[in-house]
Amino acid sequence: MRAIRTNAIRSRLRVLLAYLAGLCAIAGFTANSALAADEPRPPLAIQFSLDRPIDAAAAPFVMAAAGGLFSAEALAVTTNIASGSSDAIARVAAGTSDFALVDINALMRFRDKDKQGGPRIKAVFVLFNKAPYAIIARKSRGVRALTDIEGKTLGVAEGDLSVRLWPAVAQQNGIKIKSVKQSSISAAVREPMLSAGQIDAVTGFSYLSAINLKDRGVPADDLAVLKFGDYGCEAYGFAVIANPALIAAKPEAVKGFLRAVIGGLHLTVKDPESAAGEVANRMDGGSKDLELERLQSILRDYILTSEVKRNGIGAIDPARFERSIDQVGEDFKFQRRPQASDIFDDQFLPPLNGRLIN
Repeated sequence: MRAIRTNAIRSRLRVLLAYLAGLCAIAGFTANSALAADEPRPPLAIQFSLDRPIDAAAAPFVMAAAGGLFSAEALAVTTNIASGSSDAIARVAAGTSDFALVDINALMRFRDKDKQGGPRIKAVFVLFNKAPYAIIARKSRGVRALTDIEGKTLGVAEGDLSVRLWPAVAQQNGIKIKSVKQSSISAAVREPMLSAGQIDAVTGFSYLSAINLKDRGVPADDLAVLKFGDYGCEAYGFAVIANPALIAAKPEAVKGFLRAVIGGLHLTVKDPESAAGEVANRMDGGSKDLELERLQSILRDYILTSEVKRNGIGAIDPARFERSIDQVGEDFKFQRRPQASDIFDDQFLPPLNGRLIN
């Protein structure tokens, strides 16, 4: 009997010891998991393309980097420069870039012309609520309003995106487009030729050509800056596009990138002088004063619009976007007209209270 009781005690002791060992193992696993969760995540390497050399339009991205906002999202962002929107879109499609800042209207054309069955690139964030397209003219050459362009010579630089929406704007304002002589010129001589009076007006981005002309000594009161957005152009402008493979594999990285960009825009709006200085420091021979003037124009005319003040930064008005697609179609014959949802995806945007800009 004593042997039986001894064996029973030993058996119960073994069970108790096994139970305690299990508790210790669980406690150890939980502690290790907590420690692992507290460890900083290794940053995700991100390639970001600008579609042109850096200028004030890139200020929100520059400030996001300078302010450590990308790092706070565990992103290590490297910026590269493409040779235009088509090149930047192609880099994202090929996966050599994860994000790019491109003209959203160029994205429509690129997707429609893609016959290779490549990934369906979409924009995930709109930075320019209005396209910066404009005709910049000399008042001294008789151009003060858009209707004055009839009978004049309009310089159009190779690859200029503004002229692609010119047919829609001309039609909407009753301008006989054939009455305007278009002269193909190099982008390098666009402002010099207008400054010298060799042409009457040029197409371009208002914040680039107009400010470049003033910098060349053309009096501000002799410049007529005829922004397409003031004449019925519905187009949005620069937008962030994302690689579909990144979207599928790491959607939180896409959301984090956009949060950082919005934070960078807040910093830009709060202190445009510092933002202009950061941009100029990253340029070859950049001028803080010149980039500050550009930045103020960009914020006023293309980013902090009444629509953005109501609906927050980054999103689109679907009805307006549909109208803009029709306007793009005035100069571009779509193989298949896209819908707004084919071009823009809003699922990675923060809620409205995270997109309001003070």
